[in-house]
Amino acid sequence: MEIMNFRERPVLVYDGDCGFCTTSVRFVERRIPTSAEIVAFQFADLAALGTDVKQASHEVVWVSRDGRTYGGAQGVARLLVDAGGVWRPLGMIAMIPPFRWLAHGVYRLVAANRDRLPGGTPACALPPDRRPGSTS
Repeated sequence: MEIMNFRERPVLVYDGDCGFCTTSVRFVERRIPTSAEIVAFQFADLAALGTDVKQASHEVVWVSRDGRTYGGAQGVARLLVDAGGVWRPLGMIAMIPPFRWLAHGVYRLVAANRDRLPGGTPACALPPDRRPGSTS
């Protein structure tokens, strides 16, 4: 029997070493009214959140109140749903096929090129073994 780890607030985990990710999180904090605690994975108890460094360095992770984790585009979709208002329909749409697949593709494209995007730095680049299409 699986025991869920219930929490008071959802948690959004991001890569605090990535300038693009940090810039994106600052946008969320200013513009998107989420109830989530937002924390860089470098300062989080990842095991308690149900994730690990491999996932958290690869993609944003949404940890719901019931302890379920959603990575990448689905993590962003959950954030938007949580925010409500005009953000909620965007998040809901991103959770259903074929929009879910499109959101995933766009998210992976952005993640693979985050060092080249506004706010990005060479430190934002994913290591070769973490890039889309790697076999590890």
